[in-house]
Amino acid sequence: MEDIKKIVEDCALKHVAIIMDGNRRWAKERGLPSALGHKKGVDALKAAMRACDDFGIKYLTVYAFSTENWNRKPEEVSFLMDLLAQTLKNELKEMHENNVVISFIGDTTKLSPKLQDILRNSVETTKNNTGVNLQIAFNYGARDEIVHAVKEIIALGETNITEETISKHLYTRNIPDPDLLIRTGGEMRVSNYLLWQIAYSEFIVLTQFWPEFDKQTLAECVTEYARRNRRFGA
Repeated sequence: MEDIKKIVEDCALKHVAIIMDGNRRWAKERGLPSALGHKKGVDALKAAMRACDDFGIKYLTVYAFSTENWNRKPEEVSFLMDLLAQTLKNELKEMHENNVVISFIGDTTKLSPKLQDILRNSVETTKNNTGVNLQIAFNYGARDEIVHAVKEIIALGETNITEETISKHLYTRNIPDPDLLIRTGGEMRVSNYLLWQIAYSEFIVLTQFWPEFDKQTLAECVTEYARRNRRFGA
């Protein structure tokens, strides 16, 4: 798909953010346990990372676990924590070899010490890589992020508050805002995701569930994005 790489370059698409929705519904439609839907979702994420690399998209941010997801059944929450830990253990070597840079956005202090260690190891192992930057939003909520930023600003005694001031205290301070936000699963809402950062992002909502997402899907989204006329409020 060399032409897609050219499209990405021509339209200066640097950052894609994704709300990975529909794992449970995908499983339910097939009479399968929810756990299998989440596991298939991991395969879709790997496909998305590879596609970003092939297309020359530098940043990929995915919504893996929200601050509201703690309200799910305890056994599902526990499974999602274990799935993240196991996925990082299983995939870290390959992601490192593929030059992926891993980081996490969200309040990771609420996670178990063991899981925090796994996250830190993933970040430390890949920090000097130069390929796709993968940001995993885990225990993330945009309102929580903004509150966190405001508290940091107050603690530092800053009084000249600008948009730049707030931006540099967000979890995403070291990366550009998303150019494109993709949501799978057909729901028409942003679900407390990157509210500050997506102010001028282009939105694409797909009816397909996240486990069905693949390289061709991302190529179609890129092509649609390239047709848009981004006006940034003008």
